[in-house]
Amino acid sequence: MTTAPPRQGQISAVPETQLRAAAEAVLVVADGPVTDAALAEALGVNETRAGDLLESLAAEYAGDGGSPARGFVLRRAAGGWRLASAPAFHDLIERFVIGGATSRLSQAALETLAVIAYRQPVTRGRIAAIRGVSVDGVVRTLCARGLIAEAGAEPSGALLYRTTDEFLEYLGLDRLDDLPPLAPYLPEASALGEIENEMTGRIR
Repeated sequence: MTTAPPRQGQISAVPETQLRAAAEAVLVVADGPVTDAALAEALGVNETRAGDLLESLAAEYAGDGGSPARGFVLRRAAGGWRLASAPAFHDLIERFVIGGATSRLSQAALETLAVIAYRQPVTRGRIAAIRGVSVDGVVRTLCARGLIAEAGAEPSGALLYRTTDEFLEYLGLDRLDDLPPLAPYLPEASALGEIENEMTGRIR
């Protein structure tokens, strides 16, 4: 059974582990750096508590205080905090991403590509909302393969993504209008009606 996010004024009664887990969930789906204020609003806590949570998570991921170091870090960026792969694994990540250029797309990549194709231009946050999981790694892989590209940004600064001509070649299509019906390609497509109005752009 899941527990609703805490409300302001209930801070002292919320277990620290729940707040940490909730903060991690926000960081995973965020399109850009998460500020103390943004996290505070999402969790229903004050900014000081949110800032302390972010500092604590960053220290934990870095292996401070005897905790094991992770393969990712939480670092300051553009006035907020953002998850990133640990610098120690830069070469490994580079080989993994570049190596993916010659491999078949995974099911996760195909589903993400379908969301972008039918809802472009679209942000990573909206893609993640549809799929229910973080798509950062998949988006990077699709960009590296040339199947998608950045298409500007929303007023909030969140990057938008679109498909490329390489995508059409990959599917053997002449134009986006040749895309088949939506339902077979998106997970839980029948439930997309509730969020369709939030999508930006239309396929032309």
